[in-house]
Amino acid sequence: MASIEGSRNPLSHIAGDGPPTIEGQNVRVAEQMDIGKVNLRGDPADLEFLAAVRGALEIDLPLAPNTSSETPPVSALWLGPDEWMLVCAPGSEGAVADTLNDALRNLHVSVVDVSDARTIFRLSGSSARSVLAKGCALDLHPRAFAFGDVAQTTLAKAAIILHQAADETDDDGPAFDIYVARSFADYLWCWLTDSIR
Repeated sequence: MASIEGSRNPLSHIAGDGPPTIEGQNVRVAEQMDIGKVNLRGDPADLEFLAAVRGALEIDLPLAPNTSSETPPVSALWLGPDEWMLVCAPGSEGAVADTLNDALRNLHVSVVDVSDARTIFRLSGSSARSVLAKGCALDLHPRAFAFGDVAQTTLAKAAIILHQAADETDDDGPAFDIYVARSFADYLWCWLTDSIR
């Protein structure tokens, strides 16, 4: 599938061709460039569907709301009762989509490469929750939002998908992947810069 913007960084005006970063006291944000993303829709009550995905990608889709599962090199984020985002290595999204289409060809499903729709900002460090709390209404306490949790929410009024990708026990503190539409990337980057400072 041809890319709308190719691998052009939506923040290239800030950092040129490399990934931009922001660093503050106990917090860091870096754009995760060119990560593959495939949207999958299917019936979670259909055991044939679940088995076909497992056989194709060696990953079990998370069935509990707002959770994720990971079997490198693929992660699956629960987005709704019949919807998941499969996150994969840069450049592998076409192969993931093709593999799924082959495995699921006789089932009522949807497989769409959405890699160019969003970019990902990884916010990490012991102050990461405090930065998020400035613009996100979710309860982000570790008891309420922990490693592996996923939510579709807003941050500074921008629609995002938020995924806690690393645990509190990691040396650098928790890490959160913020999936934002490419058209809002510059706005949210500026908001994060201001919040961190």
